[in-house]
Amino acid sequence: MTNPKTDPEATQLADLTFKLLANCQEKEARLAEQYGLTQAEFRCLRLFGTKEISNNKHIAERMNLSPSRLTRIIDGLVKKAYMTREIDSDDRRNMRVTLSKQGTEIVGRLNKSYIGIHKEILDEIDDTQHAPLITAMTHLLSALEKWIAKT
Repeated sequence: MTNPKTDPEATQLADLTFKLLANCQEKEARLAEQYGLTQAEFRCLRLFGTKEISNNKHIAERMNLSPSRLTRIIDGLVKKAYMTREIDSDDRRNMRVTLSKQGTEIVGRLNKSYIGIHKEILDEIDDTQHAPLITAMTHLLSALEKWIAKT
């Protein structure tokens, strides 16, 4: 038997996640623009976090991009002096991508700004709702990851 609440709740969740995604993309676009980055460059730099070295295959997989699209993103970041790259001596099809000193600095500034934006967002929500919100979003993320793993 179908729970009568399931369809309206699923519809509401679908609408909320769609709007949330659109707003998160807008948030990223604005932040990227402040730093003179494309959204793709912003996401690539955010992916590095504090890691300084990665390879193009790993980055392409994490960003769900084709190798050619990733190459164009990396080209832009190399041109802006945020990354360096070299051919992997073990596999010439791979590039080792490294944050430059400037890249490490901008990633630090991006992370600080990104957290600051989220602090401003939390300031719009009653303090008593912060912990339940984080808990609910953690559960949502976990459920989404389980759904993705099944498909």
